[in-house]
Amino acid sequence: MDRRSLIKNAGMAGVLAAGIAPAVHAQAAVRWRLASSFPKSLDTIYGTAETFAKSVSDMTGGKFQISVHAGGELMPAFGVVDGVQNASVEMAHTAPYYFYGKDPTFCLGCAVPFGLNTRQMNAWMYEGNGLKLMRDFYAKYNIYNLPGGNTGAQMGGWFRKEIKSVADLKGLKFRTNPFAGRVLEPFGVIPQSIPGADLYPALEKGTLDALEWVGPYDDQKLGFNKVAQYYYYPGWWEGGPQLDFYINTKAWEGLSAEYKAIVSAAAAQANVGMTAKYDARNPVALKQLVGSGTKLRPFSKDVMDAAFKSAQQIYADLNNTNPEWKKVYTDYAKFLADQNAWFRFTEGTFDRFMQAQKL
Repeated sequence: MDRRSLIKNAGMAGVLAAGIAPAVHAQAAVRWRLASSFPKSLDTIYGTAETFAKSVSDMTGGKFQISVHAGGELMPAFGVVDGVQNASVEMAHTAPYYFYGKDPTFCLGCAVPFGLNTRQMNAWMYEGNGLKLMRDFYAKYNIYNLPGGNTGAQMGGWFRKEIKSVADLKGLKFRTNPFAGRVLEPFGVIPQSIPGADLYPALEKGTLDALEWVGPYDDQKLGFNKVAQYYYYPGWWEGGPQLDFYINTKAWEGLSAEYKAIVSAAAAQANVGMTAKYDARNPVALKQLVGSGTKLRPFSKDVMDAAFKSAQQIYADLNNTNPEWKKVYTDYAKFLADQNAWFRFTEGTFDRFMQAQKL
């Protein structure tokens, strides 16, 4: 078996175990730029791209260097798809649902309301048809993607006033992802799409009445609890949002097999690492937020039911009008149904029992 076949079949563990370092060191030096959609202040999301870049450098003895640039540094936070597509940068790190306006199908590579949770998303991507279907879709944007992290189920966000019913949503200027905004529009919500770095001043000045970002750890760092007291859950629009590394197709195809294996391994490490960071940090941050006066509130059943119904109608409409969406969503929805049928017996039952115990 030649070296490239070995790497392809064995992955990085096989590469290192087989002692193929000379094949890597023989590679040409590569310098890429990565445009992030996130601010440097967030060691979780922005930091995941740094973790990825360091792993690539470490595994190539410094021969493959990727410089990471925060949102707005090289291009706007929401301009990274265009940047990768046009080869202004070799790659980006972003949340695909930011690009709902280009095509709602982007969102299926990240999260849609009442969709897959984190483990289910990883299963669909790595063992289901997720990666294949999304790569087929991204090809027309000159993009090759790799999963690049998952935050886990998110919080529903920060509100200046209580939301006790659907009626309380009317007229609310709410920063959320574009798909969630569309689901909420029938209830009179005025959706806003604002990058993370600009959220605090918008909430402080009253440009926003409410916002959602990720969860306790990031939200505390960004200081949202200082200007809004009600913290709602769950973020039903993103039960398991996957971030992606977007790589320009020509840049990806120009890599050797060894470098492709290393980039893929580094991305997989970063994908797992982000979830681990959030799972470890969120509980502590939530305790601190509640201790400082934050008021936790669940979305009421009528809000959840109305949002679910609205989302299902949008999915039906997209199935009838968007062939790209229908091709991916048909597989996604079937996978979700099968996952829910399984999780309800094991994961769900176990979690509900354990969460009711006093340890």
